[in-house]
Amino acid sequence: MNKLSLSAFLFVLASFGAFAQQGLPLRPEIQAAYTKGTRSSTGKPGPRYWQNTAGYDLKVNFDPQSRLVKGTEEITYVNNSPDTLKQIWFKLYPNLYKKGVERKTKFNESDLGEGVQISALKIGNQVIEKKAMVEEGTNMYTAIAALAPGKSIKVNVSYSYVLNKGSHMRTGQVDEGSYFVAYFFPRIAVYDDIEGWNRYPYTGEEEFYNDFCSFKAEVTVPKDFVVWATGDLSNSASVLQPEIAGRLKKAEQSDSVIDVITKENLDARNVTKDKALNTWKFEAKNVTDFVFATSDHYLWKSSSLVVDPKTSRRTRVDAAFNPSHKDYYEVIDFARKTVHAMSYDFPKWPFPYSHETVFDGLDQMEYPMMVNDNPLENRENSITLTVHEIFHTLFPFYMGVNETKYGWMDEGWATIGEWLISPSIEPTMVDEYGVAQTGATSGSKDDSPVMTLTPDLKGSGSFTNSYPKPGLGYLFVKDYLGDELFTKALHHYIAQWNGKHPMPYDFFYSMNEGSGKNLDWFWNRWFFSEGVTDMAIKDVELTNMGYLIKIENKSAKPLPVDLNLEYEDGSQEKVHRTIGVWEKGDTIAEIDIPTSKVLKKVVLGSAHVPDRDGSDNTFHVKVK
Repeated sequence: MNKLSLSAFLFVLASFGAFAQQGLPLRPEIQAAYTKGTRSSTGKPGPRYWQNTAGYDLKVNFDPQSRLVKGTEEITYVNNSPDTLKQIWFKLYPNLYKKGVERKTKFNESDLGEGVQISALKIGNQVIEKKAMVEEGTNMYTAIAALAPGKSIKVNVSYSYVLNKGSHMRTGQVDEGSYFVAYFFPRIAVYDDIEGWNRYPYTGEEEFYNDFCSFKAEVTVPKDFVVWATGDLSNSASVLQPEIAGRLKKAEQSDSVIDVITKENLDARNVTKDKALNTWKFEAKNVTDFVFATSDHYLWKSSSLVVDPKTSRRTRVDAAFNPSHKDYYEVIDFARKTVHAMSYDFPKWPFPYSHETVFDGLDQMEYPMMVNDNPLENRENSITLTVHEIFHTLFPFYMGVNETKYGWMDEGWATIGEWLISPSIEPTMVDEYGVAQTGATSGSKDDSPVMTLTPDLKGSGSFTNSYPKPGLGYLFVKDYLGDELFTKALHHYIAQWNGKHPMPYDFFYSMNEGSGKNLDWFWNRWFFSEGVTDMAIKDVELTNMGYLIKIENKSAKPLPVDLNLEYEDGSQEKVHRTIGVWEKGDTIAEIDIPTSKVLKKVVLGSAHVPDRDGSDNTFHVKVK
């Protein structure tokens, strides 16, 4: 751990005991935000909340033969902060592949290059010389003329780099003729009310934190290459053959699946306009990033559905894929059902964007309005992957969380979304992604509080702290509050913070206010504490009314209690208690079972309750 994050982490642990019954242990930077009024202990944005924004006008040429990405951009950056800015920090994410850059991911030396080449940079009226551009890995900063609060400045950049062919990490060549081009343009880093400029480097492991901006993009590629991207395609008639453009327009209003590009179209090479180069124009507003993908041999299936019955607003869903990948013929169905389930079942919030494209790539990664998913042979894995990545639309893109520091604020939601939605697509499956590993590694050297900063996680904790542990926390609160109240609380959080940058405490306190319940007792124990997740059946006693089952919780972590009761007559009964049985800090929960039957065996546990040691989860009742 670095010194800054270590001290903050130790502060949390030291504060835990003192604050456990009074509230959540606050990190100093959060307390400072409350004092400044940018955030509030109610969970709402404070009266002085602000965030910066920008408008990006991107023009990029991509040559599939050389993989050269060459572009210009004009950025209108708006300083909504109360501070006068004398520097601007940029993110140069493709520098992950630059020789000599520090990274946590191992790449082949042959895949490393010279990184992003800035050939021209102008900020306001000032031309920035190369020597004034200070690069630190994937970060770059430079001094500027003072930018006062409430003022904007123009930034013009010319740049180029060679897209990676190997060592694929969320971007790069997929095959001969297919490419997923992400993080390709220099962008201005987030400057926020918590720590100013976001100076965390991109190392290949931790993910991203970007401002909500507007994008106009022109992507130029050779004939036969189709482009899919963030945002709405505004010139389909100029880049697609009339028949193809007509099918796309039909798909935008059709509940049926439309084959926009067929095998016959590919064979006849009559998909795009017959020009040496085609420029595809896209526009997106209030999103955190812009990406594009292109291929000269992919099929395109598309459909749409009403996501908001109040306005009849529709979302188009696409699958763009290699004809040889058989699982992708169903992906369009999985994707459409995911968007429907998110809008109507969980979290019952209308899908916020006009389209969602699932692109057949080499990764398992989300982007605004796009996902880059590798093909899979197992159908259930294909379902869960599709659901997980599309669910990210809400977290981190609609809710602009800082993934770099708090990966659990988006991965945990994608995990619970996967658990709940996947079985609605395939009713025979039980998705228990990461639950067993959470139990098995709890209390180990890599186990740490969920609130540990993502860059400081080690080993197995990088996975469990980001995915299943927070997902289970959300699931347990949902069970405790009940579906209706949980949905009300979650909607309160989403309504307050969509299009903004919520931090963990904003989430905790929003859920408290939205539900009308003080859940700090649970947030403290699940997100701020460490230790095993383990329960045991302590005893089963015969009573005048039936039986008394005693369950021991071997840690401070609240866990639901699920019992399967087997009686002498062969009948079975399931008993469930929420985390509420541990609300007062008890270590033993007594569960009354009123019955006249003879109880034979009790088994503790369920698919979504992690348990370190299952040897004490079965109790054979002695007949007296």
